[in-house]
Formats: sequence, structure tokens, C-alpha cells
Amino acid sequence: MRKRAPDDRRATLAHRIAGIGMLLAALDLAAAAWAAGPKLLPADQAFRLSARALDAKTLEIRFDVADGYYLYRDKLKFGVEPAAAGAGTPALPPGKVIEDEFFGRVATYRGPVVVRLPLAAGQPGGSVSLVVDSQGCADAGVCYPPQQQRLTLPLPPVGAGPSAPVDASPPKKTYFN
Repeated sequence: MRKRAPDDRRATLAHRIAGIGMLLAALDLAAAAWAAGPKLLPADQAFRLSARALDAKTLEIRFDVADGYYLYRDKLKFGVEPAAAGAGTPALPPGKVIEDEFFGRVATYRGPVVVRLPLAAGQPGGSVSLVVDSQGCADAGVCYPPQQQRLTLPLPPVGAGPSAPVDASPPKKTYFN
């Protein structure tokens, strides 16, 4: 077996290092391409939910849908606990009908959406837990799984104005705020 000269070993090592460098460069390009793809918001930020009680008999539910996202009208469901408060039929805006690649012809919402939910037996000065089911998608072609969110809403006493809005996902506190 023939021994390699030191120059041959250096050349082989240099080729290997060059190959590793090319591999790392290719991985960097792939990572950059992946990172340049759509940056999706978490569902609670893409479809921000808040609600308030206008009075003991009416809840106002608001979605603020981020730009580049939409909610499905027929995927919105609302309930209250205790069930004795008696959630009625929600007053949903009509929405914009689109041909959706996932669900066919459907009504969707973009931007702010306000829904009124009547309560048959809300107790003034009490509270209810609002349960909201929803589903939406990003224009980038990604649909989120169905979401369920719960908010506890105080019902204003008789003669008082509406309660303050309650955010389903309030901003997280940091050390600086």
C-alpha cells in the first residue's frame, strides 16, 4: 500500500472542507427559503376574540380578524354556562361568500366582526361563561384546527351601562409592564 504524500493529504482535506462548506451553504439557503415562507400568527392573534355584556339579556361578541386571514361563518358556535341563562340565536352578519378550496362555497368574515347573542334568563349583577367555537384560515393556504375559547363575563346590574370588554387572550405581561 502506497503512502500518500503530505501534499495529497492536504488536498484531500481541502476538498472535504470545501464540500462541507458547500453543504452548509446549501443548508443556509434552504433555511432562508423556509423562513421566507408564510409567517403564520397563532390562532388567538389571527382571530382575536373579545366580548362584553351590553345588559343582562345581550352579549356582544367581537372578532378582530388579522389582515390575510378569514373566519368561516358556519363554524361559529356560541353557548353559555350556566345553561339556565339560555343562549338564544346569535345575530350573525351575512359575511362574504367565497369558493373555498377546503369547504367549497362558504360565507367568511375579514376584519372586525360583531355578533349579538341574546340571553333568555341572564341575572343582572351575575355572570356567565361564554363558550365560543370558531375556525379560520390564512390566505397563505393554511387552515387552523377548530378553536374553542371561554370567557367569563359579568352581567351589569339593572340600569348600569355595558360591562367592560373581556379579551380571550389578553396580552402577556413581561417584566417591563
